[in-house]
Formats: sequence, C-alpha cells, structure tokens
Amino acid sequence: MAAYDNDRDQVIAEASLNGVGRMLTIGIDFASSKKAVSLAERYPEVYAAIGVHPHNTAAVDDNCYQLLKELAGHSKVVAYGEIGLDFVKKYAPVKEQMKRFRKQVRIAKELRLPLIVHDRGAHTETMRILREESPFPDGGVMHCFSGDFKLAAEVIRLGFHISVPGIVTYNNADIMQEVVRKVDLAAILLETDGPYLAPVPERGKRNRPVFLLHTARKIAELKSISLAEVVRRTTMNAESLFLLA
Repeated sequence: MAAYDNDRDQVIAEASLNGVGRMLTIGIDFASSKKAVSLAERYPEVYAAIGVHPHNTAAVDDNCYQLLKELAGHSKVVAYGEIGLDFVKKYAPVKEQMKRFRKQVRIAKELRLPLIVHDRGAHTETMRILREESPFPDGGVMHCFSGDFKLAAEVIRLGFHISVPGIVTYNNADIMQEVVRKVDLAAILLETDGPYLAPVPERGKRNRPVFLLHTARKIAELKSISLAEVVRRTTMNAESLFLLA
C-alpha cells in the first residue's frame, strides 16, 4: 500500500531483524495482487495472497478471475484473499458482494489455496455462504476476526483459523480478549492489517510488521503462557496453513 512507498525496504528489514521472519502481503484487486507477487519475488521473507476485496467487487468481470487464476500459479502465492463481505461501508452493492464472494470461494477451492476472508458487519451472510460452500480441505483464516466466541467456534469447526490484530491490545476490546482466552492457540494467527490498527503502545501510528510482537505479548498475557510459546505456535500455524517452506 502507498503508506509504505517511502520506506518499504526498511520496514521489511526492521521486521526481519526483530524476529518477524516471514510476512504475507495481501491483494485487494488484480493490480494490487500483481504488486503483491512482485514484492514477494523481491524479498525471500515475503509471500503473497491474491483476490478481490469486497470494496472492489463492483468492477470485477470474468477476465479478472482468469487473470487471478494465472497469477495463482506463481510459487510465492500461498493464499486467496482478501475476499468476503463488508456491510459497514458498502462500497459495492450487497448482492454484488455476495455473488462475487461465493464465486471467489469456489475459485480458491479450485486452485487448492486457503482462503483469507474479510467479514465486517456481515457475520450471518458470511457464515451462511461458507457453510454452503464447505468443506474447505485447504483451510483458511477469518481476517481481523471481529466476532464473539460462539462465532469463533463455528469458524474453527469449518476448518478456519482466526487472525488476531492489534485490536486485542485495546482497553475496550473485551469480546476479542475473551475469544483469545477461550480459543485454542492452534487456531490463532497474528496479523497487522497494516497500515491500520497498530497495537498499544503504538496505537495511532502507521502499523508495521514489527508491531506483531506487541500483539503476541498480549495474547501470552491473556492465555497465561510465555511469549515464546505464542511465537512458536502461531508460526507453526502459519507454516501449516500457507504451506511455507
């Protein structure tokens, strides 16, 4: 994203020097998916996901899907997304979002790639489509998880992980913190959602991969385990889901 155009090399180097050894950069349309793959080509520690975000679904046609399928053949593409539903901003019509979400779920399954799902203000519709399109032998992750424990349990039953952003460090994040306490660590991934949602004590700043350490510390505190255990297990989870070497 443009927020990193002036110092992307330094941001990636900083992450690697501080223990964030591998990063996944996300496509939100075909152009950004191509950029994600190009970035992954330049940096051994960076991998790419491709797809069309719900905000951008109104401009999608079948040719875009074909181009994404071709892009998926790249060795550094390890996931399909970020796809899903966003009923908060509604930059694209709801019916169009739902149609395109279902279509891309099927493409991801055809490509044998795990899904990265965006669900904002659309829990009921997102879960209905996922249930109807299940099973998911290649798994997936509910990006920037925003539901309660009941929803988390259903997501996990479908074979998905939940991804925990910096929100978990906020004082008013009671529901997210309860989810982290109750969910098995085997189902948790870490994410930045950069440049947004920087964790405490960096809240309000541009988010960077190195800030994952703050999120991991909060998870360790909530689960009464060591930071080393959170790091080890979430790394294993990412390696397993995205088939990272």
